[in-house]
Parts: sequence; structure tokens; C-alpha cells
Amino acid sequence: MSSTRLSLNQSILQSSNLRLRCDPIWERSSSLVKLTRGTGITACLNLEVKEPRAPRNSGFDDKSKEVMQAEGKVLVGTYARAPVVLASGRGCKLYDVEGREYLDLSSGIAVNALGHGDPDWVNAVVEQANTLTHVSNVYYSVPQVELAKRLVASSFADRVFFTNSGTEANEAAIKFARKFQRHTHPDAKEPATEFISFTNSFHGRTMGALALTSKEHYRTPFQPVMPGVIFVEYGNIEATKEKIKRGKTAAVFVEPIQGEGGIYSATRDFLQYLRSACDDAGALLVFDEIQCGLGRSGSLWAHEAYGVYPDIMTLAKPLAGGLPIGATLVTEKVASAVKYGDHGSTFAGSPLVCKAAQAVLDKILKPDFLASVKKKGEYLKQKLVQKLGGNSHVKEVRGLGLIVGIELDVSASPLVDACRNSGLLVLTAGKGNVVRLVPPLIITEEELDQAVEILFNALPVLDESSSN
Repeated sequence: MSSTRLSLNQSILQSSNLRLRCDPIWERSSSLVKLTRGTGITACLNLEVKEPRAPRNSGFDDKSKEVMQAEGKVLVGTYARAPVVLASGRGCKLYDVEGREYLDLSSGIAVNALGHGDPDWVNAVVEQANTLTHVSNVYYSVPQVELAKRLVASSFADRVFFTNSGTEANEAAIKFARKFQRHTHPDAKEPATEFISFTNSFHGRTMGALALTSKEHYRTPFQPVMPGVIFVEYGNIEATKEKIKRGKTAAVFVEPIQGEGGIYSATRDFLQYLRSACDDAGALLVFDEIQCGLGRSGSLWAHEAYGVYPDIMTLAKPLAGGLPIGATLVTEKVASAVKYGDHGSTFAGSPLVCKAAQAVLDKILKPDFLASVKKKGEYLKQKLVQKLGGNSHVKEVRGLGLIVGIELDVSASPLVDACRNSGLLVLTAGKGNVVRLVPPLIITEEELDQAVEILFNALPVLDESSSN
């Protein structure tokens, strides 16, 4: 992994080991724009902003308590939820049941690319809901075909299989890869069935996708998961050599930018090596772009910036703007191995979610939209380095576009909690020591200024937590 040190104010450099990590394929400017204290903050356009009715750290009001207590009685306890009961949203702002306002840099875990309540998206959903919502895949529907056509036209792929989530998209990729090996080697007694995945990877929580996910604490309670997965150090070409084998390896699964794993970006050399090794071994290369794809990196697809293209790509999170959808995009050679009855889904690709996805594509596919994401991503990283660079707990800022990680030398949870109490919603990643920033792609620079200021003001909590 390559890092580029940025020339900053000398006082920051002298007091910090912070690095701004840049992907080597991108040209970066070494100049920074200083953040002026007291900068005025404006919300997203067309917002009716409410004033918070009470300090966020003043304890829970009756409405929040009631919901949280009810949840504890009726839902399976799979989520360690943040103590916030959200009720509404508009643009880049969310409001809880007491009317308190939060700046959202979590986007429902990188889902709400257009923010909350985008009027064009809402109109598309309402119009389609009034027309036709669900028919199953027993029948054809126009929105599904139209969405598939647009995904094919804007990608390497020739065909699309729709699912309801990212983990289902990866399950489809697993099945397609194994079917491809059987199809292309019909006389083989034991066609290739193994998969290569990487450290810090996250591919989902169903049994196949879980087997490809590196964190053992996700897998251990549910062993045995799908056998035949080999984990290799992410980005390490030497460690990967001899692992991808003809007759053994069905496919290699890799995230061009790891999200949950800690916001690590692959290098061009690493992805080019994987492409070459898969071609030599007759294995398929699968790019999981569930979190980093569809504009978040500043390119439509994260892999485009590397000039390396997969055989299969999986999508999900932002595709339908908040409605559940996933997609497995494949080349014709992969699609030719899949026959009627090999896979399916009752709900996938419904007219409603496909119409919503078209509304998302309408905006993200515009070149000026993607250019703005790239610009705002650079702006955000520079502001973070400038404002947080003097703190000894902050080790690195990395990412592309609007998928950014702040690596700490302590747990990020106290900082995430302090930000939430100050009206900013962010996530953790990695081993719990990375603050993950995945805001709506429509966020303004003024809102990014506000977020960085809140993060800066919350930093003292790291000293308190590290001393306990």
C-alpha cells in the first residue's frame, strides 16, 4: 500500500505522525485550504431545518425510551444500536423523535447516496407504487429490463442478475462461479470449487458470503460455513502467488476499496496481478463494489480508476437510494453457464425498486455529479488532516471520493459517541479503531466543514478513554 505525505502547516507536522493516504493512481495536490474557525454552516438545498429542542447528551426523553424498551421486547437482539430513535430526514440531515437534528455522515451505511427525501427519487417511487409494485420473476416487467439495460450500458458487463441485498449478490456470484467451472470443464471429475478472499474483507452474513469474510468472530459461531476459502493478505502480491491455481480456484473475490475492513484501497499493481493470475488459471475475478461502487469513489465504479475489469461485479447499497436491492453483473461468458432454474428470487428486481434505482442512476451518471464527489472527497481529507492532524491519536486519513477512514491508535467508539451527542452521525470500521465517513454524495462543502469541526471538538474524549 502506497502513502503520500502531504505538506501541511509546520506545527501540525511537528506534532503528528498523521498521513493522508492517497491511492497512487490518482494525482493529488499538495496544497491545502485552511479551515477558518467560525465558518458559517448551510444545510443541503431545499431543507426545512428544525432547531434541536434539547441538548443531545441530556439523556433520553420519554418517546425515545418507549421505542427502545419496546424494541428490546420484540426484536431478536442482533444489533448493538446507537441510542437514537430516528424519525425523519431531509437532505443530509436526520431528526430523532424529539426533533433533534443530526448531520448524517453514515448514509444508512453508504446507502443513501442522494440523501434523505430526494424529490425526484420520491416522485419515482410514488409514481411506480401507484402503478405496479411487485409481480415476481415469473413475469417480465419494464422497469427491471430498463434498469438492466442501463447497468450494462454503463459497465463492463453484458448481463445482470438482480437480488435484494449485497450478501445475496455475492451468493449469486459464488453459485455462478462454481457453475461456470462445471460448464467450462464438463469432463472434469472435480472442477474448481475453491475461492480466494483477503484479510479485512467483508462480503456479507449469509453462509456463503460469510465464508468469504475474513473476520473470524463473524464466522466462528456458525461453523462450519462453506468450505474451500483461502484468505490472503490484502494487497500482497507475493503472498497471493501460488494460491490461485488452475483446476482448484473457481474465483477470486476482492473489494477494490475495503469498507468495513477499514477503508483500505487496492493498488493498480495488485488488481492487475489478480486479473492476470485469474486469466492464467481459468478462474473468475469478482469485484465486490457493494460499498465502494456507484459513484462513492468519485468514479462510477471504483475499479474504473485502476483500468482493471472483472468477470463479475456485485452491487447493492446505494443502487435504489434506500430500498433493498442488489445486483450481480457478469460477462457473457459467465452468463452462458447459467441456465433456467439455476438461481432465482421472489422479490428481486421488482418494478418499484428498479424504478427507484433508475432515479438514482439519473443523477449519479451525470459527469458533473461524479466530478463533484471526487472534489468533495479531496476537500474532506484535506480538512481532516488540517484540523485533526495535531492529535496524537490520529494516525492516518485515507480513502477515495466520499469513502474516508480516520485511523486511530485507540478505539473509535468514544469519538463516535461524542460526535453523535454533538449532532454528527459517523461509523466505525476496521478493528473498531477507524472512524468511517460515508456521507450522502450530495453533501456540501459547508456541511463537510461542520462535520470536521464537530470531530475536532470531540477529540479530547480520546484522551479520556485512553487514560481509563
